[in-house]
Amino acid sequence: MAATAVRQDRLQRILGQAERDRERLDGRAFGALSLTAFGVASVVGAGIFVSTGVAASEFAGPAVVLSFALAGFAALLTALCYAELAAMMPIAGSTYSYVFVAFGVFPAWFIGWDLLVEYLFAASTVAVGWSGYAVSLLASVGIQLPDTGPVNLPAVLVVAGCTWLLARGSRESARANTAIVALKLGSLLLVVLVGIFFVKTANWSPFVPHNEGTFGEFGVSGVLRGAGVLFFAYIGFDAVSTAAGEARDPQRTVPIALVGTVLIATTLYIAVGLVLTGLVPYGTLNVSDPISKALREVGPLAWLDDVVNVAAVVGLFATVLVTLYGQVRILMRMSSDGMLPAFFARVDPRTRTPVGSTILCGVACAVVAAFVPIDVLGDFVSIGTLLAFLLVCSGVVVLRRTHPDAERPVRIPHVEWIAAGGLVSSLALMATLPVTTWLRLLVWLVIGVAIFFGYSRRRVER
Repeated sequence: MAATAVRQDRLQRILGQAERDRERLDGRAFGALSLTAFGVASVVGAGIFVSTGVAASEFAGPAVVLSFALAGFAALLTALCYAELAAMMPIAGSTYSYVFVAFGVFPAWFIGWDLLVEYLFAASTVAVGWSGYAVSLLASVGIQLPDTGPVNLPAVLVVAGCTWLLARGSRESARANTAIVALKLGSLLLVVLVGIFFVKTANWSPFVPHNEGTFGEFGVSGVLRGAGVLFFAYIGFDAVSTAAGEARDPQRTVPIALVGTVLIATTLYIAVGLVLTGLVPYGTLNVSDPISKALREVGPLAWLDDVVNVAAVVGLFATVLVTLYGQVRILMRMSSDGMLPAFFARVDPRTRTPVGSTILCGVACAVVAAFVPIDVLGDFVSIGTLLAFLLVCSGVVVLRRTHPDAERPVRIPHVEWIAAGGLVSSLALMATLPVTTWLRLLVWLVIGVAIFFGYSRRRVER
């Protein structure tokens, strides 16, 4: 009985914090459209410009569209779990707050510290990717940036720009992001709508290339392996739930945006994959810029290459923006609970944003982006995100049992099966990551445990 009372108290505390956050922050900054754009900005990023080519050329061939469908379905299972919890607890803490109610203080700290990996390193990863596209785009018009040695100066600059915009206010950030996402989606749709007229159906035959004797090298197993590779392209949709504290009618708009993000991304990914494998033989797409490669190979479409490069540069800016936003809001919630210094929870009364925390996160992100290689960052982000997915899928089932009478504006049917599907998908993908990534995560979590017992445990409210 005592444990049940504690869990009930945690839920009431979270709901009370959600109300206070809406008063301190701009509680009407995001509507359903801008929230969905928020999610799309995070998901439709580097993945569609790179992963499509790798999955088609090495694993699935033209059946990469089936791989996208499977990956999208797996992502949707997790998104549905997020939707129920976000409607139940419309608070900026997202995964951290859900785990706090479902499992308690230490697991909440554990996942909050882990989310630093997901958001901070994800923003740094995309900033490094943005740098590559920006340098190439400038070079194509005759502008050569000076060599800055080991420091990735363009990556630092894009982080600085996003930090400045976020510090100005959430409404300004939401408007800029929605405009950028419209440009990015418009550019990719243009590629699909124009490119479909140049498709050679012979390139789709065989649609599922014959397996070459090894699991994952084409055939049905290749489609499955391709789905595993492409699932990582969906990482980031959970950032939508971090905007709950600044959303209009969050119990309705946040679930709509979570599910809408995955559905829009999946539809777009399938359409792009279908056109790319129809324009050129799938074996030629194993390059860092498969969309540009396909467009250059088809002479009349070469002009679209510049459009795609602009969309990539502008679109990846939005991805950095959204990811930094999510990081700052989670730190704000952890600070409000006493797990971090009060500095992270201070909100500027004029801009109604945590300006100090935003600047600090921007500086940390810029330093990481300036010096850490992108391959190290990418795997670290993946394992941190998948660990968060595991706890969300587990938490939604636990809360059904511990809080059966709590108000659930969104109640997912057959939640045990849906959560189990999301759980298995995350575990399977975590198993594919290299041992070095697991070791880095372990070191990171050990540092987090030391901070918890040395600082947070004495200050946090049970």
